[in-house]
Amino acid sequence: MEQAGGSARRVQDYIDESPLWADGTPVGYAPMTAMQWRIWWLAAFGKFFEGLVVFMTAVAMPLIAIEFDMNAAQHGVVGAASLAGILVGALGLGGLSDTFGRKCMFVAEMVIFMVFLVLLALSPSYPWLVLFLFGVGLALGCDYPTAHLIISESIPSSARGRLVLGAFGFQALGALAGSAVGYLVLANLPDISAWRWMYATAIIPAALVTLARFYVTESAPWLFAHGRVEEAERETARLLRREPSYPREIRLSRQDAPGRRHAAGGWAALFTARNRRATILASVPWFLQDLGTYGIGLFTPTILAAALGHAATQTHDVTDVIANQILAAEGAALIDLLLIAGIVAAVMLADRVGRIPLQVIGFVGCAVGLLVASFSTQYADPVRTLLIFAGFMLFNFMTNLGPNAQTYLLAGEVFPTAIRGKGAGLAAAFGKVGAVLTAFLFPILLAGVGTTALLYGLAVTSVLGAVVTWTFRIETKGLNLDRAHEHDSADADLDEAAGIGREAA
Repeated sequence: MEQAGGSARRVQDYIDESPLWADGTPVGYAPMTAMQWRIWWLAAFGKFFEGLVVFMTAVAMPLIAIEFDMNAAQHGVVGAASLAGILVGALGLGGLSDTFGRKCMFVAEMVIFMVFLVLLALSPSYPWLVLFLFGVGLALGCDYPTAHLIISESIPSSARGRLVLGAFGFQALGALAGSAVGYLVLANLPDISAWRWMYATAIIPAALVTLARFYVTESAPWLFAHGRVEEAERETARLLRREPSYPREIRLSRQDAPGRRHAAGGWAALFTARNRRATILASVPWFLQDLGTYGIGLFTPTILAAALGHAATQTHDVTDVIANQILAAEGAALIDLLLIAGIVAAVMLADRVGRIPLQVIGFVGCAVGLLVASFSTQYADPVRTLLIFAGFMLFNFMTNLGPNAQTYLLAGEVFPTAIRGKGAGLAAAFGKVGAVLTAFLFPILLAGVGTTALLYGLAVTSVLGAVVTWTFRIETKGLNLDRAHEHDSADADLDEAAGIGREAA
């Protein structure tokens, strides 16, 4: 099947192309190839490891605190270390995918993750622990833009939202697995060293994913944007290899290839008139949602233990700490189930309702959930328990339906190919500034101002996130990313792409 004007085709045109039945009837959709699914699964497991390692820290933290005799400030540093690494990795390494290619960084990030994960499980002291957690975060930060781009630049436009978010949803599965692993390890190894085994459980799976990533295709749109048209054609053919074979021939437009000297875009390009709106939309709401998502996610066990009046979390009696954390891990796992429900809803609705409406609705829902949880301090059990669980469950559902999922999705769609890695990396890094601030300050503020005041503050940031999203909205549902930004080299404003997106919606 060929389209009119075949000589002017881009990579995405071939990826979006659907076959014909024997009688000439269009199939109506572009079936995914084995290579496309391989890319998707390997990117999904990267998000799984993030959820596993970061959220498992919530269960491991009290044991780490006892082994290294940590004070409140050191407790905050450990909580913030991996998030600080994610910030630096997203900004410093994620943007390198614009220079060295998506596949290169897709592999490199897993190698870095493997090295630091092994070192983390063997940490000899508090300073080394912080350094190794930072190194793990460095790899996970690189994965934020890279995994998104290697998926979104390899799959049909009509399915981009649900497939990118489907992979992103593995973060929620990882969070749930982190709580479950923490519980199982503690239940079977009630010892201070149990936290090391928690992190060690991810080493072998990570090694398998690292090896498999060597065998995926490079992003053909990235190659095309760098003027490497012949390589782009070869990688597109490899990506779309299927039986029966179609398209029969890949021939990309030479006249539309920007060439190497036009492909590179510096960081300053993100703040030009045509990209500034996209930069604000991608970055600011992500920052605001991470304040709540990581504050609640990292410290759910601690909040539950404090709010529900279980054993004191500051005790240094090992038996009490382990029993308390097992109970808190059970409650956290129950609440984390709503993260999965939320991402499932986001996958189903992103390509139907659109990114912007879901993000706005999600932010508002997060604020409501936080307010409901804050009311728990005014009541005794069983009402107190019901309110805090209901509030946290609503928050987790709405954040994954809306801002936690949609900020990630939008960041990889609103920028041109040449600076997409930098744009998505900057957005992720800016978001993680909020996560780092929350992780470091949360335990200090929790002890200083109390649970209620913190939850009120996070509710305000959620409302602000909804306002910023709507003010700077750019809808990208169903948008062909090659075509949306094809006029950027001629200094076209990104608002034109926003208009195209709204028409498609």
